Amino acid sequence: MERILNVGISKYIGKKVKVLGWVNNWRAHGKILFIDLRDVSGILQVVFSGNDKTLYELAETLRPEWVVCIEGIVKERPKGMQNPKIGTGQVELEAKSLEILSKAKTLPFAIDNDGYGINEEKRLKYRYLDIRRERMKNNLIQRQKVIHFMREFLIKEGFIEVETPILTKSTPEGARDFLVPSRLQPGKFYALPQSPQQYKQLLMVSGLEKYFQIARCFRDEDPRADRQAEFTQLDMEMSFVEEEDILKLIENLYSALVRDIFPEKKIQKTPFPRMSYKEAMEKYNTDKPDLRTDKNDPDELAFCFIVNFPMFEWKKEEKRWDAMHHPFTRPQTESVPEIKKNPDKILAHQYDFVLNGYEIGGGSLRSYKPEILEAVFEVMGHEKQDIKKKFGHLLEAFEYGVPPHGGIAPGIDRFLSIILNEPNIREVIAFPKTGDNRDLMMEAPSVTEETQLKELNIKVIKGKKGQRG
Repeated sequence: MERILNVGISKYIGKKVKVLGWVNNWRAHGKILFIDLRDVSGILQVVFSGNDKTLYELAETLRPEWVVCIEGIVKERPKGMQNPKIGTGQVELEAKSLEILSKAKTLPFAIDNDGYGINEEKRLKYRYLDIRRERMKNNLIQRQKVIHFMREFLIKEGFIEVETPILTKSTPEGARDFLVPSRLQPGKFYALPQSPQQYKQLLMVSGLEKYFQIARCFRDEDPRADRQAEFTQLDMEMSFVEEEDILKLIENLYSALVRDIFPEKKIQKTPFPRMSYKEAMEKYNTDKPDLRTDKNDPDELAFCFIVNFPMFEWKKEEKRWDAMHHPFTRPQTESVPEIKKNPDKILAHQYDFVLNGYEIGGGSLRSYKPEILEAVFEVMGHEKQDIKKKFGHLLEAFEYGVPPHGGIAPGIDRFLSIILNEPNIREVIAFPKTGDNRDLMMEAPSVTEETQLKELNIKVIKGKKGQRG
């Protein structure tokens, strides 16, 4: 017999069906035993009567979170016994057979509440149980809906989805890289991408013109409460566009997304307000201002764009200029002497996407002329030989006909945490890590066996905690 999900059970009144799931709870009333059976679609009440003694006695052994298979007849609930709070509240299943597929120990915490009051480290250690709670399941379903909408929207706009490599080359892009040793090339390392930045620019050289992917990104940052070592962004790049084209596309995408998936939310102002970096800092003392008129209203969405960022920022400790966004950002001048002479005065074609006081995305037009890129790297203190070593592949590609291009990469995790009214991004990620990048469920990172280290030609030098070995 084919399995029926709980959500569709009402269509089978008077018929025999098979359902599978978890025992959410059970209760006995005289000679009748009730269980609430939970599957991914919802809850179904199942009734065991004392008429079948063997079946009833087996049902009495059931405990919460046991996994079962039940066959029975779908019936309308008696008047006055219906439950309008659940989708199957008009019906119940009169059990005719019961098979216990697996038993469960007592859970380390309750899953019939929102979970906010439970120690988070315990929730992360048993994340597969934490996801059973309704709130967490709903967050992941909403995440899927958002990503699906983004894909459909961009495909209709002529974008091509392309997957770019995870094993790549270490390049300076703002944060530390995660390195992966190469067994076949001893002493050499891959890096996990902080973003697909160079690959998406190379795709513009390839002539695809409109690229996107739901990209996994990796940054080895110092511990931060609401950051993740790996995160997800909607990565986009376009050829033959100006800044206005990109901002308008994002505005249209998010306006449509909110309207279709989160109609209860209210966008405060459309078109999304735009503000220069200078104005934002002078007026709000931040480059991610919260423009909501009522900051206590969780359904109010105040999107805005911050534009005209400085191209460079001075690193006091290192005593050098660095790119404020990244070195591939196009300066608002094509004068090489001006870039080298007045780095403190150069603005960039950089823009940030802000929502309710959080940066949820950033992007820029890209430098596509080799002489501009080289000037930027020189201002940052890179020698010409270092530029060629680290970025020679990109500069060489630009010698074969490169279109003007630009892009943006909104973060999916941060947007979801805001729109779902969650306190942090860990609540919208299936298997997140702690603030110091530990996976408590898998116990990672972990010590590697000596034989594996030898294969990789790596030797671990033990030192004090926090000290580099």
